[in-house]
Amino acid sequence: MQRLAGRIILLWGWRRALVAFLAGALAVLAQAPYDFFAVCFISFPLLVWLLDGATGEASDGWLRRLRPAFAIGWWFGFGYFLAGLWWIGEALLVEADSFAWALPFAVVGIPFAMAFFYGFAAVVARLLWNNDIGRIAALAFGFGLAEWLRDFLFTGFPWNAVGYAAMPVPLLMQSVSVTGMIGMNALAVFVFSLPALVAGRRHLRLGFGLLILLVAAHVGFGYVRLAMPVEPATRSIDVRIVQPDVDLSEKWDASVRDRIFATLLGLSAKEPEPGHAKPQLILWPETSVPFLFTERPDALTALGDMLGEGQMLVAGVVREEGGSAAGADSRYYNSVVAINDKGEITDAVDKVHLVPFGEYLPFAGLLGRFGIEQLVAGPMNFAAGNERHPITLPDGVRALPFICYEVIFPDLVAVDATSSELIVNVTNDAWFGDTPGPYQHFRQAQIRAVENGLPLLRAANNGISAVVDPRGRIVDALAVDARGAIDVRVPISGRALISAAQRRINGLLIIFLFALGGFTSNVRQRLRVN
Repeated sequence: MQRLAGRIILLWGWRRALVAFLAGALAVLAQAPYDFFAVCFISFPLLVWLLDGATGEASDGWLRRLRPAFAIGWWFGFGYFLAGLWWIGEALLVEADSFAWALPFAVVGIPFAMAFFYGFAAVVARLLWNNDIGRIAALAFGFGLAEWLRDFLFTGFPWNAVGYAAMPVPLLMQSVSVTGMIGMNALAVFVFSLPALVAGRRHLRLGFGLLILLVAAHVGFGYVRLAMPVEPATRSIDVRIVQPDVDLSEKWDASVRDRIFATLLGLSAKEPEPGHAKPQLILWPETSVPFLFTERPDALTALGDMLGEGQMLVAGVVREEGGSAAGADSRYYNSVVAINDKGEITDAVDKVHLVPFGEYLPFAGLLGRFGIEQLVAGPMNFAAGNERHPITLPDGVRALPFICYEVIFPDLVAVDATSSELIVNVTNDAWFGDTPGPYQHFRQAQIRAVENGLPLLRAANNGISAVVDPRGRIVDALAVDARGAIDVRVPISGRALISAAQRRINGLLIIFLFALGGFTSNVRQRLRVN
């Protein structure tokens, strides 16, 4: 092992970049749908050894001396994000005649930009680098900080954060209810990197002792948490989740809208399976209604006829506001609406966090001059909603809705159980086909249920639609590209183990402790040298 580490440390030029790229790409196998987390015990030690050799010339200024470390982190990140996000290009192939030209920008450009975060992580780590276990702490600090910044900088895109690799099954998800994603990201990098110590023998026993201790604590806490009963249910609600599996090439085709709507009505109105009660709540996916209600008021009448007494439909729609009858100056919102058994819209919640280039075009006036348009989400630009509020369901159950990728943001989905009792996520992942994208999206939604200690209802156009309990266990689900509906009685119970604010504090404290460990080791090494 020492010989291998030595060869990695001494790599130079394109060979060093290639190993960093491949190490990052390999780490994606730890994410859904593969969940082979053991590969991270290879990828991150390789990264540590590469950073061991990332030394600039002594005569260079401090900034130039950090360039090799940035390059290694960037290549690692480029491999990671290219292998993990290539499926974004699928969305551009839905209307290939119009958007195939943008494929290289999506498939390569997004990973190219996201890799700067990991380049930053490597630079931060290298500033605290040393020859012992402190460098492992420094790397954990660098990645913990970078992943935290990825949550909100440039509108935020914390997709496939490293911490998800440590949580492939509910048993291993429970720790996030204490550490939050901020702490989980740093802890995961620390544990995955500890095997790098075998190359130098220094602090080897301490490193493997910490590895065993942290893994045992992670598994043990999960076992205890799953063994504990969920808080007694105060009541329950019978839910039907509809997955229509609509072909996106037909989504906004006026000639087939009635057929799509009829499919939704048919799946919603069918008799429940034996052993299941008539649903009180029916949940449709994001933008499932294939027209504007302002253009088709008869659709609301049809929904009122379909819904039985006391039933409610919560559906993803495009909501129009303002403007003239001809649609001039209208504002459009990606929304969920609640419709009662009389066919009346009783509530609406608009999507707050929109997808750049998908649901709106940043700098539309400037980019429009160059012929650049919104790429994938439909026939109009969306406006962002102002605020989110719970929707009151039958029996007074309060549900907080999140539309599409809003659910990947831990701070956005910081649900207070005193104001909400269910998390609802509606999405349309059909843009990405049967690729890793829908599985990765679902995993992140699953973790939000664990963090907040609340059940999750998820409706997706082509999957994965599911009911997830407050511990992240899947109660029932529909596979990708399946058409159908699932009926589940959902107990209204559960609460967060600790508040979202305390999880954030815990996570920041964890990365601070890693920073302190790296800094202390760095100072001690400098004192020994001097």
